[in-house]
Amino acid sequence: MTYFLAINLKADMTGDNKTFLNRLIFAIFGILLTLSFSSQAATRPAADTLFRRNPGTVTPKGPYRPEKPKKSDILYTRLDVQFDWVKQQVPASAILQFKPHFYPQNTLELDAKGFDIKAISLMDTSGNYGSLSTEAIAGKIKKKLEYTYDKRKLTIKLGQEYSRKDTLFVKIDYVARPNDVPRGKDDDSASDKGLYFINADGMDEGKPRQIWTQGETEGSSCWFPTIDAPNQKFTQDIYITVDSTYKTLSNGLLVGQEEGKKGTRTDHWKQSLPHAPYLVMLAVGDFAVAKDMMPNGLELSYYVEPKYGADAHAIFGRTPEMIGFFTNIFGVEFPWEKYAQVAVRDFVAGAMENTTATVHEEAVQNDTRSLVDGNSDAVIAHELAHQWFGDYVTCEEWGQLPLNESFANYSEYLWSEYNDGRFEADWGNLQEMKEYLAESETKQVPMIRYFYKDRENMFDSHSYAKGGRILHMLRSIVGDDAFFAALQQYLKSHAFGTAEIDDLRVAFEKVTGQDLNWFFDQWFHRPGHPLLKIQQEYVAATGKVLLKVKQTQDTLATTVYRLPLKVDVWVSGKKNQYDVVVDKVNQTLEFPAAKKPDLVVFDSDAQLLGVVEHEKSRPEMEFQYLHSDRFLHKYEALASLEGALADSTAKNILVKAMDDPFWKLRQMAISNFAEYAGTGFADIEKVIQNRAKVDPHPLVRSEAIITLASFGDNNSDPIYREALSDSSYQVVSVAIEKYLMGQPTDANEIAAQFENSPNDAIVTSVANYYAGLAQPERFDWFLSKMKAMKPTEKYNFLQVFGKYLIKSKQDIQRRSIPILEGLARENPSYFVRFGAFQALGLLTDIQGVTALRKDIRAKETEPKLKEMYSQFGDL
Repeated sequence: MTYFLAINLKADMTGDNKTFLNRLIFAIFGILLTLSFSSQAATRPAADTLFRRNPGTVTPKGPYRPEKPKKSDILYTRLDVQFDWVKQQVPASAILQFKPHFYPQNTLELDAKGFDIKAISLMDTSGNYGSLSTEAIAGKIKKKLEYTYDKRKLTIKLGQEYSRKDTLFVKIDYVARPNDVPRGKDDDSASDKGLYFINADGMDEGKPRQIWTQGETEGSSCWFPTIDAPNQKFTQDIYITVDSTYKTLSNGLLVGQEEGKKGTRTDHWKQSLPHAPYLVMLAVGDFAVAKDMMPNGLELSYYVEPKYGADAHAIFGRTPEMIGFFTNIFGVEFPWEKYAQVAVRDFVAGAMENTTATVHEEAVQNDTRSLVDGNSDAVIAHELAHQWFGDYVTCEEWGQLPLNESFANYSEYLWSEYNDGRFEADWGNLQEMKEYLAESETKQVPMIRYFYKDRENMFDSHSYAKGGRILHMLRSIVGDDAFFAALQQYLKSHAFGTAEIDDLRVAFEKVTGQDLNWFFDQWFHRPGHPLLKIQQEYVAATGKVLLKVKQTQDTLATTVYRLPLKVDVWVSGKKNQYDVVVDKVNQTLEFPAAKKPDLVVFDSDAQLLGVVEHEKSRPEMEFQYLHSDRFLHKYEALASLEGALADSTAKNILVKAMDDPFWKLRQMAISNFAEYAGTGFADIEKVIQNRAKVDPHPLVRSEAIITLASFGDNNSDPIYREALSDSSYQVVSVAIEKYLMGQPTDANEIAAQFENSPNDAIVTSVANYYAGLAQPERFDWFLSKMKAMKPTEKYNFLQVFGKYLIKSKQDIQRRSIPILEGLARENPSYFVRFGAFQALGLLTDIQGVTALRKDIRAKETEPKLKEMYSQFGDL
């Protein structure tokens, strides 16, 4: 699942419009989290290997979580579902084909949460239930079965004992009530409903009516009975009856449609290859559908809201090439019958990799012009890669989640490396590293967790960001050929099945012929990461350069790492590269050097997951920028020159970097000249003005405009004016803000020209101008614009709305309170709820607002937001 990512950090993001909600939250709060916790001593983490994996064992970290025992195997599921929009319920029937796994059974135990059970029947074992009519199915009933049900677990009494040689069918007639799912005291997913009605009563003007599902981790059993565990695999038929004006989507192929009574239609979707229960999906709504076809006949389809129909190929159009790319490097053909992607409203995650049918949250939808500023290739590649890693081969238990998510995360890197080049991929790699390191300030746990309290906590930056970086290191150690051959071995060995981490290790050992227990032990089974402090010394008498390497991490809590890596030693402008292994707490590495080196680069391949402290002089950093061929080392060098403009050599390096081939380095160099007024100013300003006008990357043009505005002169006003017609919405939004900041005579005219832009960032820039004017008549304009925005931009807009309220009179402030309260309590996006809560914090001078905020905090149920309130609730 692409999950859980406002301060607008567009200037520090990739060209990818990454929609992972975790990444958004990292962008909003990562710095604050680091500052809040960096001074606190974290509880010493412990490897899971310290605890015995005995059934029933409970540790401070949580109970032992084995693979769910298999009493019975579900082989096939047929669902017939309808929808009661008024009651938001699902009248349905389920036919399950199953058999005892090994030991004889006289009951079938199912997960079924919050159902009204109408009847349960034992069925005839003959016949193809996937193609039978409901009337024919009724004729197959052999007898009614007794059962016990506590609204969460359904135990069906089979009437006799059956062996593993027996295959049975049962039919369950029920009504699913996803809004009324009872919660157990130890329930991990306090807010999971499995199936969601969006704008069910149609009263939310401008929002489409939709139904969609989200099964991960155990949400599927909120709308159909099953054994809700990732180690079950079955085929399925789903018959979905809807109003004939709606389109449907589900797993597998649409094999039939039948018109019904009163303007209804029943669609028959058939999934003929086995997959896990959490990957079962359906979606219902008014969608425009665009299609592509692979050379082998595989159909690809893209479901979007009708207004984005013309943009669907621009949004998803790289999917065919991605499938070809992943097929080639994974060594396994795309394993399913079709691949569809659908964008829905109010989705509870960033995206979800349901088999053959990925669900995306609405932010993936953008008009074609918006895609100039960045596409959603990262999340599209992530979810697509799951069709192999997660769907085709599934982690056997949620504590093994990195087998799903780490591979999907790293596939973002692989696609970027192929499509955009290594520097772009390495920039993304650095962002992922920062995300994990920010989380590690307060949380360090093993990647593979046999003991945990809440399975939802597996969906963290360890499973995603850290896991992707671990795979990158593994690829560097074994080499590309072995890495991808091992992935093929792993996938083929566990096709349509499940796996645990040792299966991955064994696949790599079979291919490489090497023991890799050391690697998997330190990176997957132990918490933390290496902290390395390096002291460099040149000994002229011996003609050697020494690197004294110390591992400063808590080696009792983590380990002493074994780190194969490369070291570059530059002498007289010539590079020599050495392979070394760091495997001691204190270790001295020696390298020949006829004279004092120009530069020594530790981990010259820039592949290490960890923190390296290696002090270098400014001349060394300047040499590093000019001579390194790795993005990370160039980035590190430029970052070290921040604030060094008084040094003419450093300044010249930064001027040169404004013409670097890679956009991020150009952007960094330009930003260093903010508020510059030193020697050569006129020439430097001309260079930045040129970048604002002609740089090929919109984030560089935007950064140039921001930097020019910091100079405080009017020399660049014509450039801001010209940028109002830039092809990039991002550039236009920045240009509007900077142009209006100068209070030109046509300010009101320009604001009016853009106030109804289809782009939320541009509207937010106009709103910032209006906020400064604090005109009472603009109140309704603010509300109407905020209502229509996507969740990510709505958070940003709330900050500007707060500025408007601070400058407004108290009657306007009072009118805003119920609006903000509604958003803070009810908006589906928890970060929007947080933004509204923050905005209310600006109004605490008004009686009752403090108590209102206290009540909102007390009644919040989302774990992530509750944690944010506990840390930042007073902001």
